[in-house]
Amino acid sequence: MSNLVSVIGSGFASLAAATTLAAAGEKVHVYEKNESAGGRARKFESDGFTFDMGPSWYWMPEVFEKYFNRFGKSVSDYYELTRLSPSYRVYFGKGDFVDVPANKKELFELFESIEAGSAHELDLFLKDAAYKYEVGVNKLVYKPSTSILEFANAEVIGGALKLNLFSSIAKQINKQFKNDKLRQILKFPVLFLGAKPENMPSLYTLMNYADLELGTWYPKGGMHKIVEGMVSLAEEKGVEFHYNSPVEKLVISEKSVKGVQVRGQQIDSKAVIAGADYHHVDKNLLPESKRMYSEKYWDSRVLAPSSLLFYLGVNKKLANLKHHNLFFDTDFTKHSEEIYDEPQWPSDPLFYVCVPSITDDSVAPTGCENLFVLMPIAPDLSDNEEMRERYYNILLNRLEEITGEKIKDNVIYKRSYCVDDFKSDYNSYKGNAYGLANTLTQTAFLKPKLQNKYLPNLFYTGQLTTPGPGVPPSIISGQVVADFMLNKKL
Repeated sequence: MSNLVSVIGSGFASLAAATTLAAAGEKVHVYEKNESAGGRARKFESDGFTFDMGPSWYWMPEVFEKYFNRFGKSVSDYYELTRLSPSYRVYFGKGDFVDVPANKKELFELFESIEAGSAHELDLFLKDAAYKYEVGVNKLVYKPSTSILEFANAEVIGGALKLNLFSSIAKQINKQFKNDKLRQILKFPVLFLGAKPENMPSLYTLMNYADLELGTWYPKGGMHKIVEGMVSLAEEKGVEFHYNSPVEKLVISEKSVKGVQVRGQQIDSKAVIAGADYHHVDKNLLPESKRMYSEKYWDSRVLAPSSLLFYLGVNKKLANLKHHNLFFDTDFTKHSEEIYDEPQWPSDPLFYVCVPSITDDSVAPTGCENLFVLMPIAPDLSDNEEMRERYYNILLNRLEEITGEKIKDNVIYKRSYCVDDFKSDYNSYKGNAYGLANTLTQTAFLKPKLQNKYLPNLFYTGQLTTPGPGVPPSIISGQVVADFMLNKKL
């Protein structure tokens, strides 16, 4: 019998799972369909620019540190971190913006200058968020969420009211703050969790603690430096990587997985961890009798958004943008409805622009800027070049109008990325970008399970299972599933 554990995919969750298993003495091989590691966090280089393809925000730094510490390492062994100040800029209209300071005293002063009494409310809000972060991130998310009984302890039950598990973020924020600008700043982090603020449990104000207290950071060289560090550590522990190696199917017996098929060859395995898209693995790599969930089930899930992305190289420096820039000059609620309630291409979209070259001159040629433009959209929209170009013009025209910067005529490199690319590159269900939304009915033990109930040596990890979307949760997901498997002593 083979002693190999095969891992499908090389995103953050897969890398964390593979390394955790290898460090425990398991023989681990990773099979990646693309030519490099990282999944959505891959990079590409062109015309002197280096672009991160996906994640661009570095929050919850202690999750990364805790991960590397687990193996006797530190983040600083692999990349250099800088705390951004201001953390980000929010544009509400032409010349109307708020820079969110990294300094807490300045943050309270900013709130108070916008709404009298809001500094006191923010202090209360952040203390509440800190409690939720301590319980939610440091305790709940490291559980495998196989059963509600995992959460049946005195702290969770006794603190249910304090955790606000059955109230929404929107309700809490609207109760404490009256100014629309402050409300939008506080609601924005839930965009990373993939649901409308009205449908997101108030537990997730813990993201505000991550944002406003723990800060926004940047790894010099780009987010892919995290991937490079995790791959280096994995290889040090003995993990072997196979690129351009899509898994074509899982080879199974009646009660277990026997291996994976890659390029027509069977690779015997004692266990498989699927870090590829859960729906893809379930539907396309398994026979119907061994699938965890029906197509009806998947279709009923609330997915986090997809995205229309533009990677742009600009041949001039830009004075009126920060590293991170949010454009909330249109109706937040309307755009949310066009993502979740009545899926359609947005009529007047919000969008986000990252300019890492402002912080890091290594990602663009001298005198140039590297722009990453993102517009959240509903998953599974009809995607074509004509639609992409239409929104490119809408977004660039808005960007120029609001910032007063001439950009469009100075674009010397341009690449778009959207729904069809997410499907093609990552087998992403409906072309989603962030996984499964963290709504109340899709949180913790209510998410797709991390172990196949028919094939006990098949496990799942990543943003469609526990604990959910985002880079830190994915890193946690990989560790959780590996520890869960190791405890099974297969």
